[in-house]
Amino acid sequence: MAASIAQFCVKFLPKRLQLMHQQTSCVCAFFSSSSSLNQPKQLKHVINYQRTRAEVARALRKKQNFLHHEMVDKHRASPLQSGTEQVSEEKGEGAPREYRYVMPEFLPNPDFQYRDKVLEKMERRDMLRRRAVIDIPEFYVGSIMAVTVSDPYSSGKTNRFVGICIDRGGRGLKAYFVLRNVVDGLGVEVMYEMYNPTVHSIQVLRLEKRLDDQLYYLRNAPLEHSTFSFDMQPVTLPRDVPVPVNTTKVKLNPKPWEYRWERFNLKGIEPLPLTPKMEKGIKEHAKPWEDYDLMLKYRQTVNEDEERSIMAEVYQENTRIDAGRKSSRAVLRRKK
Repeated sequence: MAASIAQFCVKFLPKRLQLMHQQTSCVCAFFSSSSSLNQPKQLKHVINYQRTRAEVARALRKKQNFLHHEMVDKHRASPLQSGTEQVSEEKGEGAPREYRYVMPEFLPNPDFQYRDKVLEKMERRDMLRRRAVIDIPEFYVGSIMAVTVSDPYSSGKTNRFVGICIDRGGRGLKAYFVLRNVVDGLGVEVMYEMYNPTVHSIQVLRLEKRLDDQLYYLRNAPLEHSTFSFDMQPVTLPRDVPVPVNTTKVKLNPKPWEYRWERFNLKGIEPLPLTPKMEKGIKEHAKPWEDYDLMLKYRQTVNEDEERSIMAEVYQENTRIDAGRKSSRAVLRRKK
């Protein structure tokens, strides 16, 4: 190609243009040679066929998504993890077995879809801090309680309500309980958030249990079973005496009812006169296999080891709070 171009220039171009063509061709040749010298040499990938099968398998293995045990121990030793150590039961620091019924709101949700251990830890700390400010006593469904909350519209800026606890539920900071009483011949129910900062005091006037976990059937019972005086005096219970169980059975009013109570297998109501239609509905909605479903019970409960560690942590913190309160009371008595 270059020879044909030179022959064309010799035949058809004047001498001055021929000289210019020769000079430019020399310069292009110089730059092309220099650029080829500066270009790095491309190294070919050399395959090492002398590697053993174990090395090849190790190189082709997928990287596992885990932390080395040394890294885990390093983070556990961090000052941010203070207070997260598991409490050993060998030292006698474990909580009593019945403690989970005293404070069930500290137990996490058994459904792992809604679990967040960091959030649960932070909520437990906030709950214990709140318990250090306000005394939340032991109570159960069926206990008579008095709750005082702040009310900006009342004369004394506080409101006190007395009633029987008909329900208790929720977990963490969302724990709640419902009180029921009769005011001016009308049934009144108030739901309180246990750890709400507007709650000033929670007092148990009579500590007792009932045969059922919920007492919503009192809505369809005579008002005498839900009537309690606002001037009721607290009934003291000896320290080591177990919590009494009230075995009173309530007679429901005639229909209509809030729910079909005959389908709930309630123990705190008198036997109901069943019609053939009611018996048919009971058979259709009965689930006798749930008593033998072990997986259902497993999904509805928290792991025993985790429950034991959480309750031990809460028990330790509560004993420390109680000790601080006793010492502060002793100091106040000395000052008087």
